Amino acid sequence: MSVKIVIAPDSFKGSLSAKEAALAIERGIRKAAPDAETVLVPMADGGEGTVDSLVSATQGTTVQVTVRGPLLGDVQAEYGILGDGETCVIEMATASGLILIPEEQRNPWLATTYGTGQLIKHALDSGYRKFILAIGGSATNDGGSGMLQALGLGLLDASGHPVPYGAQGLSQIRRIDAADRDVRIEQSSFTIASDVVNPFIGPQGASYVFGPQKGATPEMVEELDKALHHWADIIEAQTGIAVHNLPSAGAAGGLGGAFQAFFPTSVRRGVEIVMETCSLHQHLQGAALVFTGEGRTDAQTASGKAPMGIAQAAQKKGVPVFVLSGSIGQGVEALFEHGITSIHSIVNGPMSLQEAMGRTDELLTQKAEHVMRTYLAALRG
Repeated sequence: MSVKIVIAPDSFKGSLSAKEAALAIERGIRKAAPDAETVLVPMADGGEGTVDSLVSATQGTTVQVTVRGPLLGDVQAEYGILGDGETCVIEMATASGLILIPEEQRNPWLATTYGTGQLIKHALDSGYRKFILAIGGSATNDGGSGMLQALGLGLLDASGHPVPYGAQGLSQIRRIDAADRDVRIEQSSFTIASDVVNPFIGPQGASYVFGPQKGATPEMVEELDKALHHWADIIEAQTGIAVHNLPSAGAAGGLGGAFQAFFPTSVRRGVEIVMETCSLHQHLQGAALVFTGEGRTDAQTASGKAPMGIAQAAQKKGVPVFVLSGSIGQGVEALFEHGITSIHSIVNGPMSLQEAMGRTDELLTQKAEHVMRTYLAALRG
């Protein structure tokens, strides 16, 4: 039986890229249905893997750049150029991400977005003026100050000296010197891929909600929020834009606020950008079913993760969606109201997390085969 199947997983973080996951699922489907027409659409939601997904989908290229990492040591980062030859995709986590810092060294008081600014500058130097910025997975809480410093904005203390990098310098800022600001920013367009709607400051802001996962103690969280509040006041005095309670300003430790205050910027859900660029809606035409997947499926999936966006798109076309997940957490029942047909854990017996992550490829293939066989049996009914 020949059926068209769209295979559109997110990455299984720490185990498989989205493309590797798609290939694993395809192998399982073909064991059950050798004649199936499969369309592979590796996905992302604006976080890790966004560059890979968009570059792969458009037959683009990547550019390697050495930049300062979140703790100012050199790191090898990259950005993507889409197949149109005009659009630059920057994943801030490759320059300023949590993944770049060993857990025992994580400290959002010190971490800086300077390297992200260096990536933007390199792309500007290379002639690009159209940007998509994926800002998930940050190690930072510096309100985007490091990025701005890398792009020529002077952040000065009461004596007129540049303040230190990272959140530690925010409370010392008294003046913004825009004399050497990169004027090419105003000649460019920036689309922020983010599913975070949190404001810059306050109980739902960058520091309180995301600071702890970046290494902040409860006492540090409070100080970080005060520092961001001061920085927001300085931004408002300089630009007239109050980022304090601006939706999505708290993304990536306040980087979202810096973009909205100092760049010609629009903010969109990351998964929508990826689906649009990867032509997912067109691929869904004539599809019998969709396989998607992610490392963990729980209540957070509904907040804009890739499987949710895919399911909503498929639901409009009446296409069932099967989710293959590394693990299933609480709150998944709500997902069934939004187009997800069923959710399947790929773990087939007692095993440690380390073992499961080491066998993700094998387990994903196995589960895809079993689900596909069940689907075909139901069709023959």
